[in-house]
Amino acid sequence: MKYDVTVIGSGPGGYVAAIRCAQLGLKTAIIERYNTLGGTCLNVGCIPSKALLDSSEHYHNAKDKFEMHGINLKDLEINMPQMIKRKNEVVEQTVGGLDFLMKKNKITVHTGHGSFINKSTISIAKEDGKTEQIETEKVIIATGSKPITPAPFNYDKNRVITSTEALNIDKVPKRMVVIGGGVIGLELGSVYARLGTEVEVVEFMDRIIAGMDKDCSRELMRALKKLGVKFHLKHKVNTVKGLKTKVKIEVQKRDTDTTFELEADYCLVAIGRKPYTDNLGLENIGVELDERGRIKVNEHLETNVSGIYAIGDVIKGMMLAHKAEEEGTFVAETIAGQKPHVDYNLIPGVVYTWPEVAAVGKTEEQLKEAGVPYKSGKFPMKALGRARASTDVEGMVKVLAHKETDEILGVHMVGARAADMIAEAVVAMEFRASAEDISRMSHAHPTYTEAMKEAALAATDNRPIHI
Repeated sequence: MKYDVTVIGSGPGGYVAAIRCAQLGLKTAIIERYNTLGGTCLNVGCIPSKALLDSSEHYHNAKDKFEMHGINLKDLEINMPQMIKRKNEVVEQTVGGLDFLMKKNKITVHTGHGSFINKSTISIAKEDGKTEQIETEKVIIATGSKPITPAPFNYDKNRVITSTEALNIDKVPKRMVVIGGGVIGLELGSVYARLGTEVEVVEFMDRIIAGMDKDCSRELMRALKKLGVKFHLKHKVNTVKGLKTKVKIEVQKRDTDTTFELEADYCLVAIGRKPYTDNLGLENIGVELDERGRIKVNEHLETNVSGIYAIGDVIKGMMLAHKAEEEGTFVAETIAGQKPHVDYNLIPGVVYTWPEVAAVGKTEEQLKEAGVPYKSGKFPMKALGRARASTDVEGMVKVLAHKETDEILGVHMVGARAADMIAEAVVAMEFRASAEDISRMSHAHPTYTEAMKEAALAATDNRPIHI
């Protein structure tokens, strides 16, 4: 079997790359070590976590908000096995869709662990112990990442868990400690907080979602505190000890010798992810890695070995499914001789808590550090009629524009449907719109996106209408 392109890994980056290669007329194969396509994102990441986030939000609204809407309930209870079952059904439907897309695009799927024998020969180790080999002109490595689990945390998949196991807890825990105040920890922590779990977050930095704008960190933390989530900022975890029915965590205040112990039903380790490049045989072909174990690539996302490309979580940059998708398309079109482009500044970041957090472009901190003159316009969601109608009044939209040219440099938002609203900001910045351009666009009333218009008005010449 000889292919024009072989993709190793079938997550969002891998399957999109394979489909685009096939669309461009290249004979394409994809190798996936697991029995289902879709990688971490579809199987144990983005999709199942959003299913649980929605389910927990429905319960939270029924418990805390329905009465104010004039809806009275009694005997409300959580059926956790059904919640998990629905989540699994969503995953199955989504993964099934990928099987259809592979057949539709005539992409050959090989199941097993792929590794390089040489740059044009890949060995595929099957589950039954057998191996097969395929020949290929080009290879796209899209093997993704896995959770970081330091040895002192004693990750046991029982009481000391990662996001993978957190998606399958079939009984609402009484207490949960989350190590890490980043996207994954906060999303899953908020799921269980809404279901009634006492959640405590231990974060080494002085704020949560530290890579995002400070106003976003502040707004989200305020909202999560209302859910009952407790935070230990500027703290680190020394050791985690999982027992049969509980877990003990030793926490130390940063820059001091002060320690204390937390006890919980589960400890969710969410301190980040690392590239998955184990046993790929990269050493057989001389592919270079950087100091963090990521595959080194050039501006065409090609490694130091001609014809071998890498995308997504295995290379530098944000570990985001949609970033991997853009890179998958980019590499496929590059191989086909086209001249594609990815603007990494315009890849949005989203936290799917409720309220949601979304951002694109530069933060205030980055603009200050770079010495770029800017102006800022903010609009609170509580001043928005649509937000009041739905009781989703937490959050804000902030527009950062160049002080002299008025070009939009960054947009940061916290609020209902922020994950969808951010697309307007991406389009605007893609076409290098000014804050005034957005402020003069007609936004339907009443909608959440009116907050974007109001923030743009505030940034243009400080003249929002509704505050």
